[in-house]
Amino acid sequence: MMGIDRGRMRAIDWEGERAMGTHNEAPEISFDDPGRHGMTQRVTWISVVVNVFLTLAQVVAGIIAHSQGLIADGLHSLSDLVCDFLVLFAAHHSRDPADETHPYGHARIETAASFALGAILAATGAGIIWGAGVKLQNLEGLPPVQQMALWTAILALAAKEGLFRYMLHVGERLRSPMLIANAWHARSDAASSLVVALGIIGNLLGYNFADSVAAVIVGFMIVRMGVVFSWDAVQELIDTGLSAEEVASIRQVIIDTPGVGSLHELRTRRMAHRSLVDAHVCVDARISVSEGHRIAEMTRKRVLDSHPSVSDVLVHVDVEDDLEHDTKSQNLPDRSELLKQLAPLLVDLPQPQRVVLHYLNGRVEAELHLPRHALEDLAVVARVEHAIARRLAEHPLLHSLSINYGRQVFPAKAH
Repeated sequence: MMGIDRGRMRAIDWEGERAMGTHNEAPEISFDDPGRHGMTQRVTWISVVVNVFLTLAQVVAGIIAHSQGLIADGLHSLSDLVCDFLVLFAAHHSRDPADETHPYGHARIETAASFALGAILAATGAGIIWGAGVKLQNLEGLPPVQQMALWTAILALAAKEGLFRYMLHVGERLRSPMLIANAWHARSDAASSLVVALGIIGNLLGYNFADSVAAVIVGFMIVRMGVVFSWDAVQELIDTGLSAEEVASIRQVIIDTPGVGSLHELRTRRMAHRSLVDAHVCVDARISVSEGHRIAEMTRKRVLDSHPSVSDVLVHVDVEDDLEHDTKSQNLPDRSELLKQLAPLLVDLPQPQRVVLHYLNGRVEAELHLPRHALEDLAVVARVEHAIARRLAEHPLLHSLSINYGRQVFPAKAH
């Protein structure tokens, strides 16, 4: 009941439905809210005060009452103190703005802190298991546990469970994986205190080994928790993508954006409590660059508005699936070279006002915009077009060439 599994830790639904079956009715706090850092510090300092009290109470009572399980639980609380200070450090530095060496900001300091937290837990648990194992080899020399240890364990259980509920509530409002991890750390402490209390009861009933066995169980619980936290942090550090459900939701938002013809590549990754999205979309090949940019900006805004955990979206605009055709297009000459190749085809035409090139499916399509006076002699126009068509059939790269005669711009009225 008190254990934690990796699936439950990772399945935090930022839209309001909690993976633990609980529902937080308080409104979530925006990532840019100025009070976010203060709330993180406040809840962490409360945890520090509680863990200082519990560490002293459990270790002192454990020594006086001869309870190895209670001492182990006290060391667990001591590891919590170290973790609390890690959280304070990470919360302070993770909000530093982006700079030249950290262009995406410092949010992953939280991830590094979560990894360190897990490593500390695993090391603490291993030490507890080792010490309890040594004691279990000499049961006859173990002094009986005094009843004072039981009351201390019950007090610790109540304090840790209350701390867990408070920290989880704040962590979910802030959508902070680091605070949520620390909250579940407190719940594991409550579980360990429960095991210790049961071990002390067993010892008081005459089973001398019960207290040491409880210490071993607590040690394994701590090790498992540490491994889970560190593994989740590693997954983020190696750019593990969002869940399949989140990716499908983002994909649908992009596809539904007006002007987007298709989506052929979508990549996501996490950065602490935020996510980054990289999308390649296809648009109509005949629209202008500015309209393509407008579609990209609209796509970005729609994703950011519909998914609050996403902090940035990079939209790459294509006119065709570059996964299939990009290799062909890369081998085509650039604009300056193509204009040189076009020149012999256009020797009988006036200087074009504008030349538009379309790189499509490994070929080039050209659009010429000529001045209106080019149409003055239609017979000459027909002869020139016939000559261009003949030359174009022999050109290896040009797929088509369209000629537009006359171009008049009507400026907007001054207001």
